[in-house]
Amino acid sequence: MKVTLSALDTCESSFTPLVVLELAQDVKEETKEWLKNRIISKKEDGVRRLLTSGLVIQVFPLHDNEALKKLEDTWYTRFALKCQPIDHIRGYFGETIALYFGFLEYFTVALIPMAVIGLPYYLFVWEDYDKYVIFASFNLIWSTVILEVWKRGCANMTYRWGTLVMKRQFEEPRPGFHGVLGINPVTGRKEPLYPSYKRQLRIYLVSLPFVCLCLYFSLYVMMIYFDMEAWALSLHDNSGSEWTSVLLYVPSIIYAIVIEIMNRLYRYAAEFLTSWENHRLESAYQNHLILKVLVFNFLNCFASLFYIAFVLRDMKLLRQSLATLLITSQILNQIMESLLPYWLQRKHHVQVKRKVQALKADIDATLYEQVVLEKEMGTYLGTFDDYLELFLQFGYVSLFSCVYPLAAAFAVLNNFTEVNSDALKMCRVLKRPFSEPSANIGVWQLAFETMSVISVVTNCALIGMSPQVNALFPESKLDLVLIVVAVEHALLALKFILAFAIPDKPRHIQMKLARLEFESLEALKQQQMKLMAENLKEESREGRKEEEEEA
Repeated sequence: MKVTLSALDTCESSFTPLVVLELAQDVKEETKEWLKNRIISKKEDGVRRLLTSGLVIQVFPLHDNEALKKLEDTWYTRFALKCQPIDHIRGYFGETIALYFGFLEYFTVALIPMAVIGLPYYLFVWEDYDKYVIFASFNLIWSTVILEVWKRGCANMTYRWGTLVMKRQFEEPRPGFHGVLGINPVTGRKEPLYPSYKRQLRIYLVSLPFVCLCLYFSLYVMMIYFDMEAWALSLHDNSGSEWTSVLLYVPSIIYAIVIEIMNRLYRYAAEFLTSWENHRLESAYQNHLILKVLVFNFLNCFASLFYIAFVLRDMKLLRQSLATLLITSQILNQIMESLLPYWLQRKHHVQVKRKVQALKADIDATLYEQVVLEKEMGTYLGTFDDYLELFLQFGYVSLFSCVYPLAAAFAVLNNFTEVNSDALKMCRVLKRPFSEPSANIGVWQLAFETMSVISVVTNCALIGMSPQVNALFPESKLDLVLIVVAVEHALLALKFILAFAIPDKPRHIQMKLARLEFESLEALKQQQMKLMAENLKEESREGRKEEEEEA
């Protein structure tokens, strides 16, 4: 495809663009002039309208090579066990991405105690499930404490950045929203209008049945996996060779790969459906997308583990499946998210250099090369996939901790490389995203807290099902069930007490926010008093003027 950059041909050599707009080939000169005037007058709706109509293909900010090189030198180019330059990341990419990397670093460090404690349990007391009560209890308290402490750390960061208390801004229609052109009763401006009942019909008559069908298909694939497990086990029992013992892990590895493929295919379908539902606001679009993807990913990744644990009650198979799913998914994510895109980007970079060297034009070749290279880079779609990966990892670590305590150690090893691979992805593989302010990690905080509550139920149930615990109640299983339920309720109560006892914001920040609110109210009060005094003075002046006229 032939690439032309007319701006580089007509502008002075000192011109350094900050943002690139790629227009469709058939855009008329009048449209270009209209867009230029909208940009000069700082009216953002011009670009949004052209994005919706397809006349603007993409808009992205260029990387600042000098600032990016400084950031890379302090971030990931020199492999060392050190804290990330979160403030520098925020300065270059914005608060939303900085918060993700801050949470990734914090979560990795928080996993280290679980990994250290889990290692001796794995090595010395593998089959003694009654001894796992202490480990599981620590896990449940740990999962609550780390999430509450993160809130405090997040408040510290966002207060320092000035985004802790953000006023809710009026949302404009998202690009892609379409409808009959009309007058918005709130803004009084012309914009597309779409009836809410049509959107609800699309959600409940199309999207919901499709999601249910996908969930059913996921369960169907899971049953095929169990048939493969039974086949491999029977083959091993008949021969008993070393080759068949290795074959026992093959069904789990295949199933883990199939899970990743299904998750990615479903993600594309969920994005298409959510876009087709035609949500007006970006926040509504994201909420519906997150709900669709979370439900499917949770069932697709954990349904087999729940089935093995509570239907088959095969703890050996549960350990094997959990380990295989966790390790395989981590390896696949590293390859698909960073290594493969980086290799493809390097290959494309070589091709672009050859084209630039063969180009005989009076333009800035370095700038031309950068624009063409970054134009073909992948678009960063937000922190959704990154948080989802950590959410599923948190589930693998916390849901069945008493069965496979080594999960936290594998998660720590993965996250140490994840920090560097994600940094490489942001700096060298994807386009630079526009900066977005954030006060916290949003709905993902609730998602992690929900997962920690579910982990209480699963760990208590697993401990109650262990032979050692069952041996304590040989006569009455009802007593065992009642005790397990009582312990589960006690642990849940302890979680909620801890969540209530640990403030979301540190004391010094609470005081600073209270002081800021007090000063704002005082300033408003003084402004009102000044305005009242001016009004009284004006009324007094008018009164004297009337008296003089009467006299």
